[in-house]
Amino acid sequence: MPPPRLNHQDLRNESTTKDKTGTLDVPLKFLDQDYQELQKSCFTNKMRFVDDKFPPDSSSIDPQKKLKLDLDQIKWFRPSNIVSNPQLIVQGASRFDYSQGSYLGNCWFLASVGALTFQKEIMDQVMPADQSFGKDYAGIFHFRFWRFGKWIDVVIDDKLPTIKGKLIFVHSKTSNEFWPALLEKAYAKVCGSYADMHAGCVSEALLDFTGGVHVYFKLKQTSTDLWSLMDRAAKAKALMGCSTSRGDTSANTVLPNGIVQGHAYTVTGVFKVTSQGEPVRLVRVLNPWGKGEWTGAWSDKSLLWNSVSESDQSNCRSSAIDGEFWMSMEDFAENFRGIDICCLSPDFLDSSSKYSWTSTCYYGSWDAGTTAGGRPNNKETFWTNPQFRVKIEELDKECASGQCPENILVSLMQKHENRYRSLVSNYFIGFSVFVIPPEMKDEKFPAKFFYNKHPVEASEKFTQARHVMKFFKLEPGEYLIVPSTLNPNERAKFTLSIFLKSGSQKRN
Repeated sequence: MPPPRLNHQDLRNESTTKDKTGTLDVPLKFLDQDYQELQKSCFTNKMRFVDDKFPPDSSSIDPQKKLKLDLDQIKWFRPSNIVSNPQLIVQGASRFDYSQGSYLGNCWFLASVGALTFQKEIMDQVMPADQSFGKDYAGIFHFRFWRFGKWIDVVIDDKLPTIKGKLIFVHSKTSNEFWPALLEKAYAKVCGSYADMHAGCVSEALLDFTGGVHVYFKLKQTSTDLWSLMDRAAKAKALMGCSTSRGDTSANTVLPNGIVQGHAYTVTGVFKVTSQGEPVRLVRVLNPWGKGEWTGAWSDKSLLWNSVSESDQSNCRSSAIDGEFWMSMEDFAENFRGIDICCLSPDFLDSSSKYSWTSTCYYGSWDAGTTAGGRPNNKETFWTNPQFRVKIEELDKECASGQCPENILVSLMQKHENRYRSLVSNYFIGFSVFVIPPEMKDEKFPAKFFYNKHPVEASEKFTQARHVMKFFKLEPGEYLIVPSTLNPNERAKFTLSIFLKSGSQKRN
């Protein structure tokens, strides 16, 4: 994704377009902590780092006392106090390395971690390679996340919460491997505490790991050939996650077919096999619990595997009890609610290899009384919302008539100032798209422009979420995109990203 550019109305929100801070090369220092300086200070003073911004006490675990934990039992230990030979990574980072802890409902985060392990380049961005328990060890580690348009560098100490010497949150299946626990601790620090990671959407962490383009599809409400799109996404090294509906009972209810209700999973692969002369499109899924699998068709013990070639069995079939399983695309769509795909480039959206996508990112804000006009029904104030012009170019026939007719993706993310994730109340947000007549050259379109005018496109509905997006088609011409909250005078910052299908051919 290219560096962000600014709309002329929103320069007040960023000091300069040439500012390199907040990039992967120059990430922002989270809570003003400088990893290099803190590490150097530890060496100079011959001491191990203790993080006063995320202290090893109950305030970092559950300040609101929402988890069912006896905080008095918890002891914070460094890995060297838990095992004799701690390692950051043992024989490479894998989706099978860890299991979710019993006290924290952060399957959405761990499902994203499972996807992250497939992409070493992205993994190295999130977890810089210049750290270990060997040389230069000082009890300090750092991780990088993309948050609301900026990369941040997050420093932690390596003291981890335990009960009776055992890690209480995510833990590795290899006793002396600690990258999952340290990654979880760094993300907990960003969220405010471990408890602030309880419950969430898999898309949140996927975006925070990549800073890329995110698309979401409801599996039962789309005409898109999702298996083919997922296949392209996998080849483009995308991160994918999915989730199930909560159902009529409480979350985490295990259905007779092995699927967990109200739960997040990782999509770890797509594959096509031939069974009895017919092609079958399969999806591979991972339960972040590290156990609990689908028991239906194409599951580990399914007799259907006997109908495919030995080569396909060798490539796909596994009898390991590790939480990972195969199922047909039809069963996948029937049992899961939606799929989230996050990739560094949106090029996978188009089945044609000849064309690319361009992107522009804007930073803005809704300010009470000035630029927070609410939804289109608020006729007197809607026009005060930030406005963004976009031009849709005409594409050649081959590009326009491909398997992917959509030519624009709009992504809107809101940002609040409160550090503690559980205390943030997201507004209902959305965006509306209007045609701009060729003769209109207004810098800011007034209220009368919107009277009796209906959007040609809009987000599906106003949604109470951190992030909303829509993938759709517009005819060539100029358009106005207006992001807004549901109600007037709701104050928040936002990031608006616009991805356009380009007629220029991709570079080899």
